[in-house]
Amino acid sequence: MFALFRAHQYACAFGTVHRLPCAAAETLEQHIRTFFQNGGVAAGAPVLVGALPFDVRAPAFLYQPEQFQRGAGRGPLVPVPEVGAARIWAPFQVAAEPDPDAYAAMVRRALDMIRQGALSKVVLSRSLQIEAATPVDPLQVAARLARDAGATTFVLALPEPEDGVSTTLVGATPELLVSRSGAQVVSHPLAGSAPRCRDGSDDEAIAQMLLRSDKDRREHALVVEAVLDILSPYCTSLGAPDGTVLHSTATMWHLGTRIEGVLRDDAPSAAGLAALLHPTPAVGGSPRSAALDAIRAIESRDRGFYAGAIGWTDAQGDGEWHVTLRCAEICSNRLTLQAGAGIVEGSNPDAEVAETAAKFRAMLRAIEMEEAGDFLEAVL
Repeated sequence: MFALFRAHQYACAFGTVHRLPCAAAETLEQHIRTFFQNGGVAAGAPVLVGALPFDVRAPAFLYQPEQFQRGAGRGPLVPVPEVGAARIWAPFQVAAEPDPDAYAAMVRRALDMIRQGALSKVVLSRSLQIEAATPVDPLQVAARLARDAGATTFVLALPEPEDGVSTTLVGATPELLVSRSGAQVVSHPLAGSAPRCRDGSDDEAIAQMLLRSDKDRREHALVVEAVLDILSPYCTSLGAPDGTVLHSTATMWHLGTRIEGVLRDDAPSAAGLAALLHPTPAVGGSPRSAALDAIRAIESRDRGFYAGAIGWTDAQGDGEWHVTLRCAEICSNRLTLQAGAGIVEGSNPDAEVAETAAKFRAMLRAIEMEEAGDFLEAVL
């Protein structure tokens, strides 16, 4: 099961014909080229769908489906949200990894590294482990997330572990890593964020403050520069015609820059470009190697597919890949949510705790837990 949908457009896949041999990011493009040059598997659709994990050393999960569809509308996989669906949060259990105080301490440790000159930015994440009262339907969660017009909703059934218990990755990401259509390439990195407010005038003030924030604009510039540097060797032209502007979702404001270019004839496929770009400083940091080392040293768990990428690529190299943000791994009644914040010089630990809490809320709203009361507030 695979689906991407946004703004009345969808791509979805059914069935599995062939799973691409495990490949880390640096060899992914060669595996893809070999697969399509050999004709793929005749019984399946001429496309590969799947996801890249955050850790570039870990294998990607790509497979050829039996059927692949693109079109207008929500698509056949994701239902209309149930009206009055029962809330799942009573009773429930929630555990934060780490808790807010420990996460703030992680931010302070990262700031020490930045001041020592080891790196200029690092993105630190934390998670919520939720055990609900009843099994959670991933497609209903996706249907609720799809109400946010500022995000791309995604669903992917992950490889089953040895115990045979299925897990589904579900989320609504605001960030396009890369898309390719013929020679046209687009990337829309986001970095620099602020939680939205229900009061209209206050919400506008928050947006304008973000737009003027030196700290957030510096954080955003690192990402844009990295994307331009990576794509440039594969393009005959490349630029950001609209500059940096505000991008909104239901719960967050972001700084965003749409990057557009024309690819050379020998440019990689959409998936190959995604593997080159991932992880951008928006989810990893800068310089990339130092930031990834810092994440491994500071974070205590594997991110899995969180802050990786999800998408598809076809035999012509076309496709689209989105950063896997605002997501949950759902396994029956157990959910793992993750959220992160970019740490640069000038970051405030308490503000970064608040930013990750705001990012959790989009998913908590979708699983009917946003109103779970003071206990949840304490965990966030």
